[in-house]
Amino acid sequence: MPFMAGKQAFLEILKQEGVEYLFGNPGTTELPLMDGLVREPRIRYILALQEAVAIAIADGYAQASGNLAAVNVHISPGLGNAMGMLYDALKAGSPLLLTAGQHDQSFNVTEPVLWSDLPPVARPYVKWATEIHRLEDLPRIVHRAAKVALSHPTGPVFLSLPADVLNAERDLELGEPTRVDPRIRGAREAVARAADLLAQAKRPLVVAGDAVAQGGGIAELIEVAELLGAPVRLEGMANRCNFPFTHPLYQGAVPRLAPDLRALLQQHDVLFSVGGDLFTMSLPSDVEPAPHGLTIIHLDVDPWELGKNYPAKVAIVGDPKATLPDLAEALRKRFGGGGHPEARRRFEDSDERRAATIAELKKRALAAAGRQPIAPLALVQAVAEGLPPEAVVVEEAISSGGGLRELLRCQDAQSFFGLRGGGIGWGLPAALGVKLALPRRPVVALVGDGSAMYTSQAFWTAAHNGLGVVFVIINNRGYRILKQRVHALKGFSAQDDVYVAMDLDAPLIDFVGLAQSLGVAGERVEKAADIGPALARGLAAAGPYLLDVQVDATFKP
Repeated sequence: MPFMAGKQAFLEILKQEGVEYLFGNPGTTELPLMDGLVREPRIRYILALQEAVAIAIADGYAQASGNLAAVNVHISPGLGNAMGMLYDALKAGSPLLLTAGQHDQSFNVTEPVLWSDLPPVARPYVKWATEIHRLEDLPRIVHRAAKVALSHPTGPVFLSLPADVLNAERDLELGEPTRVDPRIRGAREAVARAADLLAQAKRPLVVAGDAVAQGGGIAELIEVAELLGAPVRLEGMANRCNFPFTHPLYQGAVPRLAPDLRALLQQHDVLFSVGGDLFTMSLPSDVEPAPHGLTIIHLDVDPWELGKNYPAKVAIVGDPKATLPDLAEALRKRFGGGGHPEARRRFEDSDERRAATIAELKKRALAAAGRQPIAPLALVQAVAEGLPPEAVVVEEAISSGGGLRELLRCQDAQSFFGLRGGGIGWGLPAALGVKLALPRRPVVALVGDGSAMYTSQAFWTAAHNGLGVVFVIINNRGYRILKQRVHALKGFSAQDDVYVAMDLDAPLIDFVGLAQSLGVAGERVEKAADIGPALARGLAAAGPYLLDVQVDATFKP
């Protein structure tokens, strides 16, 4: 039972839990922890210049590595700064151990500067939140937090760390990690019912959610989809490559507007959701996205999602990688050892639709290739063509990403990460976390100009740590997504063609100059033909590199 200070015990337990990086932005209440790091060389501190940046880096790292990401922020204001990106991490199911320094407990009754009761602040966006009051409890609580963060459904947890606990010294039993086996296997009876419904379906549709990529279940999903010959779509807010974008059964993501989604679902009689949310919409509507009579089968690691909005005929709590093989076996039995009699025809029909969609997108991109400013689709096509096969794309394109999930060639679970929660500013720093987790793979971040300005401090962290990320700023000089949405209201903006506080001009933002001031080299790109060569220069650079791509600011209502 070693004699040690709380700050040493905390860092030692992080090492036990597999933590290699501590992301953060320190202040006075974090000084005991920073002092402990002086003699803990096994944990590398990644300094962010604002707490939202630290959270998003940790989020990207957790998603790409699958490991616990530790992040530390500065008491009340720091936790407040972190909340937007913490929401995104919650929606992505990222296993984060978020901590904040707290004043010495003997001092807190006076309500000193920066003090507040921290756990209730974090609680809406984490799985569990508490404050450690005694050094004796620190090992148990930190291990518990790590276990909770990494257990299904994975997600962030929060601990408040008072300075007196970190500075106290005593003999401590540090304990050891607990890991809950993630391979929850769905009940065989429920799997059998699902197999019956899918075998009888005339027009099945599979929706692939992030539980597939998170659990490494892509191969298992491919097997089931091919047995059925069923087209596969990503959930509307998907932020991972949950099914290969190049597979003939892949049909892109489901729409996030209720009328469009209803029109799609009316073409099918059975919907099999594998870890997908049903349904996250962007705007309210008088139209229900799920048509009457649609049979829903839902497999998910989170019981809360099952039947949450629409009743499931069969609801299975289970990990896709562990459960889908049982479903494949049950389907083969019903099909006499092979696939569905219509599987080949369905497969070919899906492949033809996919090929036609891609051909049409490329045709439109080619027709727009000579336009200036650059058409967003021409940008997407140029990036897709210029990426090496092993590239990882981190996407926060907002209004300029149309066609991206069709034209990219992402095939594995770590090849694509998109904004899940919707809180913008995530893309720039998340790409740094992805690069730390996948140092041998090229990482390219596609980020809108409005989003980039939320967390532009990430450029400094990229330069400081030599992280070779290529940042592609999609610069339309405004909040185009807001213009689209307010125009759809058919009010004064639509009538007068005036949009209040939605333009980023007067002055225009010089992203190349901004990045250079923070240590990142870059260049401005004004022609679609120049995107590929510029991207190649960025990928060949020794460190981070920025492309400020001037895209068309107009939009179609």
